[in-house]
Amino acid sequence: MIPAQFDYVAPSTVEEAVVALTEAGEDAKVLAGGQSLLPVLRMRLADPRVVVDLGRIAALRGVREDGDALVIGAMTTHHDVMGDPLVQRHAKLITLATRTVADPQVRHRGTFGGSLAHADPAGDLPAPALVLDAEMVVAGPSGRRTVPAAEFFVDYFTTALQPGELLVEVRMPKWTGWSAHYEKFSRVAQAWSIVGVAAALRVSDGTIAEARVGLTNMGPTPIRAHGVEQALVGQPATAEAIRAAARHATEGTSPAADSSADVDYREHLAEVLTGRAVLAAASG
Repeated sequence: MIPAQFDYVAPSTVEEAVVALTEAGEDAKVLAGGQSLLPVLRMRLADPRVVVDLGRIAALRGVREDGDALVIGAMTTHHDVMGDPLVQRHAKLITLATRTVADPQVRHRGTFGGSLAHADPAGDLPAPALVLDAEMVVAGPSGRRTVPAAEFFVDYFTTALQPGELLVEVRMPKWTGWSAHYEKFSRVAQAWSIVGVAAALRVSDGTIAEARVGLTNMGPTPIRAHGVEQALVGQPATAEAIRAAARHATEGTSPAADSSADVDYREHLAEVLTGRAVLAAASG
């Protein structure tokens, strides 16, 4: 199909982008990599008056260190995030989860910030962002503000971004030395997650000293599996102990039934995949 008519704006600075978004109000859509927005426009599921393309804003791309924090620009492509040595060293979970996003073509065009701002509950990056205590730096008409990942994802395809605001960068602590794994299940290769699990561990002398586990597509937003985390801490990093802890995976979840899976199936997957993800992290 052909999209409905809209005005196109391609600012070169964040400030220009904020002005364009503010003037258009709720009738604007932000174009990052376009991997989610363009299909929606073609199917006319969205009918914006203005599309603001962030592709010319060089300041929104790249990965850097800022003291004890790792900073990823919102327009950094999945491919660049996945291959960046700083991300590999300080946020291994992001590297592993990004490898599962779609296919190489999408990863070369899609962006880290675009995926987070899209807030698809089946998306593979929100749960790792939640697990790693990421903070979203947002620019808007009133300046910049920082939103913790736990508050950024509000509902299905809904974030804390207000009209006139855009995500400019993502900051997170350095998780140097932590082991990690991202496990997802989909019916076909390169598809959205039916369920995914993000796990990060600190293991000391064969014992799990700290554990952080997040779930993908087990509710309208990513979910921390606090019951699993509490059950893991202080336990030996053995398959038996990890399987026992994984039985808590569905606590506090609200999975939806759809054409891909019913609720019982998703709950089963959450427990199985949690066990796999934690065991893989503990082994790595």
